[in-house]
Amino acid sequence: MSAVVKPCLDIRSLSAVLPNGQRVLRSVSLSVQPGEVRALVGESGAGKTMIGKAVLGVLPTSVRIVEGDMLLEGEDLGRLQPKARRTLIGARTALIPQDPLTALNPSRRIGPQMTDRLVRILGWSGQRAETRIRQLLDEVQIRDPDRVTKSYPHELSGGMRQRVLIAAAFAAEPRLIVADEPTTALDVTVQKQILRLIAQLQREHGTAILFVTHDLGVVAKISQKVSVLYAGKVVEEAETADLFAAPQHPYTRALMAATPRYTDPFASLKPVDEAVLAGLAAEIAAADQAWRRPHG
Repeated sequence: MSAVVKPCLDIRSLSAVLPNGQRVLRSVSLSVQPGEVRALVGESGAGKTMIGKAVLGVLPTSVRIVEGDMLLEGEDLGRLQPKARRTLIGARTALIPQDPLTALNPSRRIGPQMTDRLVRILGWSGQRAETRIRQLLDEVQIRDPDRVTKSYPHELSGGMRQRVLIAAAFAAEPRLIVADEPTTALDVTVQKQILRLIAQLQREHGTAILFVTHDLGVVAKISQKVSVLYAGKVVEEAETADLFAAPQHPYTRALMAATPRYTDPFASLKPVDEAVLAGLAAEIAAADQAWRRPHG
């Protein structure tokens, strides 16, 4: 009998609220298996980034988790003391942020920014950290790592800055990486290169990735499973191939129909049907009303 493999990340019925009691995450449940890429897709404001921030422990102070559990390799993050939780998250997770320019400190050279986490959080020696960073810069196809590590962020192109952040994310061999729309700030040609690079490193390192995106084309290229979100609620989840072959939820079908087709660039854009949105709004309102009864 084969052993049961624990999910790398297991989120169970996670709800989060604003100070006025409005839910921004609505009983979210999803899991990411070791070495799997799980995409979170939806419109702006759907809650994709909020889920990633909840996992990394960096939710805005105005957002409070009121229900649910998050398990990282079987460890319940909610039951840990803050220091132990930060240590666990720092050792086993990493982030590839959306905007590489704002994610890097403009007043510091690239090298120290990349080695900080390895030295301060993981306790590596400076020499070991520098060796590892140069190795990763080579893996992300940066030809002159010495020049790059001595550069300031503004001296690099957007694609180079994103490659630096990808290298930093994989440097400590995390079990899970949250990739928060890592290609949004890049032009189309560089986007393809970065996606190909992330997919290659993910396969080589066996890292699980929670990939946040609004682009269904990206979902099709990089993920094995996908969760479709609307207003903080998972409305559908499936194997990626199954979702594209036969989407089940009306919102998923409408979202796909609204996606521009590169094969027909002159076709008119088709917005998500108002009837679909009205049905979702009614569904969410009823769910919120039922949820508030026992929660006050």
